Amino acid sequence: MKNTKTKSAQNGTRTNGTTSKQEKPDSEQAQGLRDLFEDELKDIYWAEKELTKAIPKMIKNASDDQLKEALTGHLEETKNQVVRLEEVFASIDVKAQAKKCEAMAGLVKEAGEIMEATEKGVVRDAGIILAGQKIEHYEIATYGTLASFAKILGETEAASLLEETLEEEKEADEKLSEISDSINVEAANEEEEEEEEDTETPVKTKRKK
Repeated sequence: MKNTKTKSAQNGTRTNGTTSKQEKPDSEQAQGLRDLFEDELKDIYWAEKELTKAIPKMIKNASDDQLKEALTGHLEETKNQVVRLEEVFASIDVKAQAKKCEAMAGLVKEAGEIMEATEKGVVRDAGIILAGQKIEHYEIATYGTLASFAKILGETEAASLLEETLEEEKEADEKLSEISDSINVEAANEEEEEEEEDTETPVKTKRKK
């Protein structure tokens, strides 16, 4: 016996006249993900460009040579990451445009506030590392997700470029962690020394009559 499904049933309408719920077509779902992908690319593009202005301020405020070297190296990486994002845009045939990233704007502002609130030295260095790692963690989360989106959307070139930046961000974060081991100890010791100086009572000498 032949299958006698009616045309209306195939289109999602039941024979009794009621309409059944249709699933959203995959093509529409993919388009929604692509829109999100492109929007977030504009977001991180703005973020990286903003960091090329923020990192030099962190270098200027840092005291530790290792920290300065790490930040200087990552500044060059960040400049390259801006160019790489432009390659990502080109690979998906979308014009490279920046859209203000409120999250990065907040992180950069916080970094500035930390530097203003601390004296130059190991404590400020510890604060710079804290701010820097917050930024790195945001970037790691962003690039990891964008690379995943690119793979799902079949944008293999974009995925490869994004994963390259992801690895650089992970390495930068690890380097800051290594530097923080000694910086944090120095900062803690400095605070203890200051507390000891504050609690010491000055010895009074008797005046000769």
